[in-house]
Amino acid sequence: MSDSLRIAVLSRGPRLYSTRRLREAGKARGHSVRVLDTLRCSMTLERGRPSMKYMGRAVPEYDAVIPRIGASITHFGCAVVRQFQQMGVFTANGSLGISASRDKLRCLQVLSRHRDLGMPATAFARDRTDVLGAIRAVGGAPVIIKLLEGTQGVGVILAETEKVAEAIVETLQSARQNVLIQKFVAESKGTDVRAFVVGDRVVAAMRRRAGAGEFRSNVHRGGAAEAFELPEAYERTAVRSAQIMGLRVAGVDMLEGDDGPKIMEVNSSPGLEGIERASGIDVAGAIIDFVSDHVSFPELDVRQRLTVTTGHVVSELSVVKKSTLAGKMLAESELREAGVLVLSVERPDGTTLAAPVGDTRLGVGDRLVCYGPQEVLRELVPKRKRRRVRKLPEAEG
Repeated sequence: MSDSLRIAVLSRGPRLYSTRRLREAGKARGHSVRVLDTLRCSMTLERGRPSMKYMGRAVPEYDAVIPRIGASITHFGCAVVRQFQQMGVFTANGSLGISASRDKLRCLQVLSRHRDLGMPATAFARDRTDVLGAIRAVGGAPVIIKLLEGTQGVGVILAETEKVAEAIVETLQSARQNVLIQKFVAESKGTDVRAFVVGDRVVAAMRRRAGAGEFRSNVHRGGAAEAFELPEAYERTAVRSAQIMGLRVAGVDMLEGDDGPKIMEVNSSPGLEGIERASGIDVAGAIIDFVSDHVSFPELDVRQRLTVTTGHVVSELSVVKKSTLAGKMLAESELREAGVLVLSVERPDGTTLAAPVGDTRLGVGDRLVCYGPQEVLRELVPKRKRRRVRKLPEAEG
């Protein structure tokens, strides 16, 4: 879209490098860019008329919003982003993606179901009697202990022994802090990779190396950053993880494991300073260009739109060996005749076919996102296989 846009950047710091660069890049392309302090926004909820005020005045009609939501205001910031979405404004990142990625546990939970994405073994436990079992579940010491709400390397601790790890976790839990226990990937040798994803591609990447005597590679902790040519597997992992989390703009942090990339974190408000200086790439400009190209396509909640029809659902179908769909082309599957629309097909290798056509052949391991009559889809969903497990103890009290 070549027309001049009216863009709002949600940020509490208009002089911060990232905010300033987005404003400069937007203006350089002929757009009107305004920085709005997120906390000065207020929302009015009326039937059919969601609206927004800024410093007591009605917000003008913006074409797009670029959220820069800090961790300390995640809840209110997501509410502001969500309000813009309900007003039909394109947002570079949606509220669901921001909130899901901000919670480290939730982020890893969402990504863990995808077999083509690597990540360090991770455990989460609240009861002190379960801590040792959680440490051993990820392979034993040394382990990394992380605060769920930590940013920029704060609240990330390396525990060399099980005893030390237990003591740290119990101390943090006694202070009412939730922590993750994660396998220490020794082969990464104090380095990690950040891939900056915009839309469906990585626009820049850098490798960060920890300073002397430090295992955390964050630039804020004294780490050094350098440009990095991202291998294909890392690029695919970065784009996939950002899209799964519902983010159009994301910084994906990965460790270089012996068996490939291991996702550490997906950041919904990644800083621009480190990546632009390390790579020499105009990342802010790439974000503005993406917004300009996609402003006509604001995010839709498919469940809001499609499940209102009585008896119809959005469902995922897995093609198993005994499935009547295995080996057939879509045109032969009779799904269309039964009123089922296949929205996408995800292959076992992680590739996705959007809006597949009739000659798409289905194979074992494919996962189909479908919309159609509930009764029809119920018959196609494979029956769950239950594994035998030991009887669990009853909850006390």
